[in-house]
Amino acid sequence: MIASPQLFRFALGACALLALLTTDAANQTATAEPMKCSGEEKACVTACRKTARMSVSVCLTGCGARLSACVKTGCWDDGTQRYCGLSRS
Repeated sequence: MIASPQLFRFALGACALLALLTTDAANQTATAEPMKCSGEEKACVTACRKTARMSVSVCLTGCGARLSACVKTGCWDDGTQRYCGLSRS
């Protein structure tokens, strides 16, 4: 049985599309930025400004203390969870 020219073109197009998608996915996986202590501190400050449960100045002081500890250890502890491996900047 001989394949028709239309079937051959379809298979060729499918292979080309698959190759393009695979290459694009490989290029996008390496673009994530590492998490940084400074980024966590910014998120902490934003959360302080949104909450009215406690004095904002007390909350901001806590963010500063957490940032200091993170720069020393590479771990961020927000009181409910602790995660490590952050860039110390």
